[in-house]
Amino acid sequence: MIALGGAIGTGLFVASGSSISTAGPGGALLAYIIVGIMVYFIMTSLGEMATFMPIAGSFEQYATRFVDPAFGFALGWNYWYTWTVTLPAELSAGAIVMKYWFPHTPSVVWSAVFLAVLFLLNVVSVRGYGEGEYWFAGIKVLTIIVFIIIGLAMIFGILGGHPVGWHTFMTGGTPFHGGWLGFLGTVMVAGFAFQGTELVGLAAGESEHPERAVPRAIRQVFWRILLFYVLAIFLIGMLIPYTDPNLLNASVNNVAISPFTLVFRRAGFALAAAVMNAVILTAVLSAGNSSLYASSRMLWALACEGKAPRVFARVNRRGVPMNALYVNTVIGFVAFLSSFVGNGAVYTWMMNAASLTGFLAWLGVAVSHYRFRKAYLAQGRDLSKLAYRAKWYPFGPLLATVLCAIVIVGQDISAFTGGKVDWTGVIATYIGIPLFLALWFGYKWIKRTKLIPLQDVDFDLD
Repeated sequence: MIALGGAIGTGLFVASGSSISTAGPGGALLAYIIVGIMVYFIMTSLGEMATFMPIAGSFEQYATRFVDPAFGFALGWNYWYTWTVTLPAELSAGAIVMKYWFPHTPSVVWSAVFLAVLFLLNVVSVRGYGEGEYWFAGIKVLTIIVFIIIGLAMIFGILGGHPVGWHTFMTGGTPFHGGWLGFLGTVMVAGFAFQGTELVGLAAGESEHPERAVPRAIRQVFWRILLFYVLAIFLIGMLIPYTDPNLLNASVNNVAISPFTLVFRRAGFALAAAVMNAVILTAVLSAGNSSLYASSRMLWALACEGKAPRVFARVNRRGVPMNALYVNTVIGFVAFLSSFVGNGAVYTWMMNAASLTGFLAWLGVAVSHYRFRKAYLAQGRDLSKLAYRAKWYPFGPLLATVLCAIVIVGQDISAFTGGKVDWTGVIATYIGIPLFLALWFGYKWIKRTKLIPLQDVDFDLD
C-alpha cells in the first residue's frame, strides 16, 4: 500500500487534466506509459537492493557502498531536502482544501493542525506511519476504482443512456496535440506524479519481512500503475475533450473542475466536488505523512554514516529517530511560514531547487543498482541467492538512467525555443543540478573519495 499510495496523489486527481489539455489524450497516455515503464525499472532495481540489504535511509547507503561515498552524501542530502521542502507545500495545500468547507478560518490554523497530526503518526512508531499510509492509500485506491467503474459505465451507455464514441478522444482528428514540446512537458508532469513510489525502499528497512513484502510490492506496482493511471487518463480522454478549459485550470484551489469531479458530475453525482475535495485532502495528508517519515529516516541514515551531526542518529525505545523528527518538523513549519513573507519569494526558490531532486534520486537508484549487480557478479556471488532479482538487467537500469537524464535536462527546454530566454526562470528551474554537484564534488574533494572498485564493494549485511 505504501508503494501504491506513493504513486497516487494530486498528480492524478488534478494535474492529469492539464496533461490531457497540453498533449491531447493520446500524448498524455503515451507520456504516462513511458514514465510508468521508467518507474517500473527503478522499482525493480530498488527491490533487488532493498531485499538484499533492507536499510532505513537506503538510497544513501546503496550509493555509498556501491558507487562512491561522495555520491551517497549528495544523494542523501538531496533526498532529505526533497521531502523537507515537500512538507510545507503539502501543509499549504491541505489548508487550501479546507477552505472549501471553512472559508473564513486562517490557513495557518489548518496547517498547524495537520502538522500536529502527522507528527503524532510518526512519533508512535513506524507502525503509526504505516497504518496512516495504509488508510490514506485505501481511500485513494477506492476512489479510482469507483471512477473507473463509472467511467466505463458511461462509455458503454449503462450510465447516460447511449454509448460514447471515439469523437471526443479524437477531437481535432488526432489524439495527439501540442507537438513534441507539449509531449515533453507532459512527461515532466507524469514524472512528478509518480514520485513517492520509491518510498517502499526506505520502509523496507523497518518492515517485518522485507524479503517477502518488498518483492510482492514491486511485482504489483507496474500493473497497478497501468490500471490506475493509464486507464483513468484514457477514460478522461474519452469523456472530456482536451479543448475543455476546465482541464487546464483545475488545481487544488479549484477541485470543482478537476477531471474526476467533472466525470462524477456528468454521471449525476451532485456531491462530486465535496467528495473529491475530501479525497484530495487524504492525498495531501498522505504526502505530508511520507514527507516526515522519509526526511527523518534519511537524516538518521546520514548521521549514522557520519555525514550529519551524530545527535540525529539517536533513536528511542520504539526505534524512532526523534531528534531527526523534531528538526524536520520545525524546518518544515518554518519553511511553511516563509511562504507568507515577501510574496513567498524565498519559499518559491526553495521549491524550485527541489523540482529536480526526485529525479536525481531515481537516477541514483538506477546507477547504484547497475554497480550493485556488476560488483555482485565480479565477486563470484550466486544470483540465485538473491531474494528478488530484477528482470531485464542491465537494460532496465540503463534505460531508467537515460530517461531520468532526459527528464532532468528537459525540465525547461521550452525556455530555449521561444525567442528571448528568461534566464531567471531557467536558473530557478535548474538550480537543483549545481547544488547536487556541489555536494558531490565538495565532499569528494574534502574526503578524497574515489569510485569504489567492484572487487572492494562491501556486501556486509551487519
